[in-house]
Amino acid sequence: MAVPRGRAAWRGSLGSGEVAARTAPDARRMLQLALAGVWLLDGVLQYQSFMFTKAFGQMLAATAAGNPGVIASPINWDARLIEHHDVALNAIFATIQVLLGLGIACRPTVRAALGASIAWALAVWWFGEGLGGVLSGTASPVNGAPGAVIIYALLAVLLWPTDRRGLPVPFAAARAVGAPAARALWLVLWLSLAYFALLPANRAPQALNGMIAGMASGEPGWLAAIDRNAAALVAHQGLAASVVLAIALAAIAVGVYLPAPAARAAVVLAIVVAAAIWVVGEAFGTILAGGATDPNSGLLLIVLALAYWPARTAAVPRTQGHAAEGMPK
Repeated sequence: MAVPRGRAAWRGSLGSGEVAARTAPDARRMLQLALAGVWLLDGVLQYQSFMFTKAFGQMLAATAAGNPGVIASPINWDARLIEHHDVALNAIFATIQVLLGLGIACRPTVRAALGASIAWALAVWWFGEGLGGVLSGTASPVNGAPGAVIIYALLAVLLWPTDRRGLPVPFAAARAVGAPAARALWLVLWLSLAYFALLPANRAPQALNGMIAGMASGEPGWLAAIDRNAAALVAHQGLAASVVLAIALAAIAVGVYLPAPAARAAVVLAIVVAAAIWVVGEAFGTILAGGATDPNSGLLLIVLALAYWPARTAAVPRTQGHAAEGMPK
């Protein structure tokens, strides 16, 4: 069947590769959309009725505990401010998160939204999460350390819609910052999780048991049963469980430096560990129990791991620029 002259000319002028780039999302774009979806979920959760009460400010004030004064004082000030203007400020916070999600999902605004999400995530990490408890001595990878929102910022950096032209791209996270920087960021994150797992507070005989058992409250019966059984499994095994978890996290950290088959195995292990943390340690961020403001770190770690899935190594052509993201050159 003959192709009409106009259509043939159109194909010839654009090229099949450029047409595909403009119409089919690539791996990085899919991950950007996943990040957008999490921001939208955060915004929806922020619109819950109890968030428009003083309980929201009290929740923020609790994150100041154990932090140095220079960190805790601004958190307490922010919490008091929100308690006095809970409805207006919470509406603003929720709307910002919805707009960030919509902005990342929309190609023309993806850059601006990702940049804004980094600034917002850093602010929330301090004023909303108390730096994830990393300075309090009680941070644990099982309960969300180093703070879910800092992983939002990390993902925004790694999924930035630009390419380092002419350089190898072994995984999606390397496209914007390059493979060495992306691997270094992965190493720092997962090694920090291994370090948190070995903190004295997490090595106590019943530390992990109490942490997991406490997540069962208010959850659906099936999820509460999972938490109770997992807690029983590590009862009086705090030290052993912490060491095993730390070894797994350290193996994940160095895995991205290994050849592709081993790197792929490390990423699979990262997804499995992150999923276990999200289900058992975080109870899906307590979304099903009500009162959650985000899905916690487990889900974000899964998205992050997918950004490091080894791909066929290729260099980004020097002539492409931002075509893969639908952006002007």
